[in-house]
Amino acid sequence: MSLVNPSQSTLGGHLARRLVQVGITDVFSVPDDFNFTLLDHLRAEPRLNVIGCCNELNAGYAADGYARWRGVGACVVTFTVGGLSLLNAIAGAYSENLPVICIVGGPNKNYQTNRILDRTIGLPDFNQEFRCFQTVTCFQAVVNNLEDAHELIDTAISTALKESKPVYISISCNLPAIPCPPFSREPVPFSLSPRSRNQLGLEAAVEAAAQFLNKAVKPVLVGGPKLRVAKACNAFVELSDACGYPLSVMPSAKGLVPEDHPHFIGTYWGALSTAFCAEIVESSDSYLFAGPIFNDVSTIGYTLLLKQEKAIIVQPDRVVIGNGPSFGCVLMKDFLKALSKRLKRNTTAYDNYQRIYVPAGQLLKCEPKAALRVNILFQHIQKMLSGETAVIADTGDSWFNCQKLKLPRGCRCEFQMQYGSIGWSVGATLGYAQAVPNKRVIACIGDGSFQMSAQDVSTMLRCGQRSIIFLINNGGYTIEAEIHDGPYNVIRNWNYTGFVDAIHNGEGKCWTAKVRCEKELIEAIEDSTGPKKDCLCFIEVIVHKDDTSKELLELGSRLSFANSRPPKPQCSWA
Repeated sequence: MSLVNPSQSTLGGHLARRLVQVGITDVFSVPDDFNFTLLDHLRAEPRLNVIGCCNELNAGYAADGYARWRGVGACVVTFTVGGLSLLNAIAGAYSENLPVICIVGGPNKNYQTNRILDRTIGLPDFNQEFRCFQTVTCFQAVVNNLEDAHELIDTAISTALKESKPVYISISCNLPAIPCPPFSREPVPFSLSPRSRNQLGLEAAVEAAAQFLNKAVKPVLVGGPKLRVAKACNAFVELSDACGYPLSVMPSAKGLVPEDHPHFIGTYWGALSTAFCAEIVESSDSYLFAGPIFNDVSTIGYTLLLKQEKAIIVQPDRVVIGNGPSFGCVLMKDFLKALSKRLKRNTTAYDNYQRIYVPAGQLLKCEPKAALRVNILFQHIQKMLSGETAVIADTGDSWFNCQKLKLPRGCRCEFQMQYGSIGWSVGATLGYAQAVPNKRVIACIGDGSFQMSAQDVSTMLRCGQRSIIFLINNGGYTIEAEIHDGPYNVIRNWNYTGFVDAIHNGEGKCWTAKVRCEKELIEAIEDSTGPKKDCLCFIEVIVHKDDTSKELLELGSRLSFANSRPPKPQCSWA
């Protein structure tokens, strides 16, 4: 343990070094009077870059996007007025199993709780924020003295990493700058205790699963979004290599397994699946789901044609086999690796997929100057993809259109499908691009989503990012309109390229284009990937308000039906 600079032997310096130690080099923040001193000490750490965002919500979205690539993210805001603004983003990170370290500058520890402070709701109670964060974080630490600060901070960070969920750390504003002997040395490296394993349970689960699958005629594999939190993506692919079963993913798991795998058959999403995938999965006599989330969107209003008795459900630490036994403390990665050694090779279902599969027909074409269609747009986005790109898709029709993209090896695609917060993609694009600067992020954002969080395009510019944003302007909240239409789904149309030009204000590298036809789109893409490849590129795509994918129409009608079911009778005579 080496000594640190005396000016860094403080709580703030210790926190900064801990963040760096777990792999964080960028922290997203919004300043205010309760966190100024803490931000000063974070900035003093040469390995840490503090990025000021336009609002707390986007700072949280950015930490979410950052954690998707780096494995952990962090944001710093102020007490209550900032924390409650951040809350929605942290709830989204919780739903997506992302370890985000939420740091709040709290009030001076000497304030009595019978006093009323600014930046609060006007009650002499400082715990409103803490109680709110209890429901969307896996650990909460309130640091208001130096005696236990070291332990609380370390426990919070290690819990975030272990549980893959957000944590909340509140630090009194008068503590970060105080020198303290426990912080005078480099912190002891983290030693995370492994998750509980049950070796006998693992062996029993593998034995039961092998018997279940080896007697099946047409078994298949379906990957879910919790493959990420279980760190089991490679083990899942290795299982497919070994057994020869067809390999598919749920929509929110797109990009977690390589789509150039020889047995990959596409996205399983019930009636919205990619071509011929649902037919293979739902006609199977046995399916293994690894890390699934079954909600109203992923099940299309709970209409999947699946049967529990045919399914093996593998969660990060539990295996359930059909209607039979459940095995706890069995880690997904261990289970998949062990199972791959016990399964007989069976390519029946994949052979059947090859027999029924019909390649996509001739690509749609339109006159070069005809009004641009969304499916034409995504044909051209497909051509832009490589291992050096990543795709961010906001809530809305971009979900469905990006599902149809064929991802080359190394290209990732990110959604927020469980929480579905409209506007998430702006902050997520900021954070993701900061986390992996050698990839060029291609973001697909609707106009309604963009109006929710547009400000932090300015932060992208300040950070010198070179993402390509396709702003799909169809005049409103299209996904909402397809579920239930009404005047509330219409928004004021902006001059979006003019808006970004105003934010740019001649400082930094920025290029914008407004396109209405395929010819203009081709020219814009050529510019963005050629002479403007080092710029932040913003391409506003004008399309008709009813130009939607068939999948969105299907989802909208099914969710509308599911949401409008009348209450069940409460009385026996009703």
